[in-house]
Amino acid sequence: MPDGTIGVLVMSYGTPESLDNVEEYYTHIRRGRAPSPEQLKELTDRYEAIAGGVFPLRENTDRQVSSLQDKLDTAEPGRFRCYQGLKHARPYIEDGVAQMAADGVKQAVGIVLAPHFSTMSVASYNKRAVAEAEKHGIGMVCVDSYHLHPSLIQALVERVREGVEAVSAKADGAKVKVLFSAHSLPVRIREAGDPYEEQLLETSRAVAEAAGVDSWQFTWQSAGRTPEPWLGPDILETMESLAGAGERALLAAPVGFVSDHLEVLYDLDIEAMAHAEQLGVAFGRIRMLNSDPLYMETLADSIREASAELGA
Repeated sequence: MPDGTIGVLVMSYGTPESLDNVEEYYTHIRRGRAPSPEQLKELTDRYEAIAGGVFPLRENTDRQVSSLQDKLDTAEPGRFRCYQGLKHARPYIEDGVAQMAADGVKQAVGIVLAPHFSTMSVASYNKRAVAEAEKHGIGMVCVDSYHLHPSLIQALVERVREGVEAVSAKADGAKVKVLFSAHSLPVRIREAGDPYEEQLLETSRAVAEAAGVDSWQFTWQSAGRTPEPWLGPDILETMESLAGAGERALLAAPVGFVSDHLEVLYDLDIEAMAHAEQLGVAFGRIRMLNSDPLYMETLADSIREASAELGA
């Protein structure tokens, strides 16, 4: 590796590599507490329901890292080298940083495959990455958010326009209401002044305006099952109230997610779709970003901008 190459730690939540790894993965999410047989069965059943237990998030993340490397190399050959670090599966965040150190990397940028900052999500990834980098003598800076990057907005606008057209056709030309959504977090983040909710609303407003969508609202999905209250209403509740108010066509736009994974392929494509059928409304969702060139451009720009802080 050339001297001065900047490491790029690309971080995401992670997913099991196979059905055999679901228990280990779930135990890690639960901070070492094994799930009950009922909890394990429910999660395993969900994975089996999406294409027979295929794990697209792992494949998508591998492809995203590879595509990002290509994008960076096209602009500045040899300046950056990408590594993967997952929060709840191998290679863990610490594994990615350790590999950087083994390769002789002295400076690095960390970036999470999530556009919106939260102290409970992106901040926790960055904290782990920086702490491990310090152990290895690597100077690391991290990207906090990129939720209004023009290329990200453009990619989402294209998908919303396409989705509105498809759902309207299913509903015989009915006007489509767009439901922007993201993973719910505990309500206590509001009391802490966390920017997560406002950043999501900023993205939604920007996309709706650029796409020419005047009928939209923000809702939440995939809340955790814990005793404390989580941000709501949930998308299923929102769909129910909108159907009751006479809406005939709904488009899910999960702008808080960037990949096809469980919260999209199960929570929306299976659970929300079944709910829509019960309610008698047309329903669809936008295509996910995955390795879209505009998303790769968003990440690459954010990485280059952050690397300036390294003095590199």
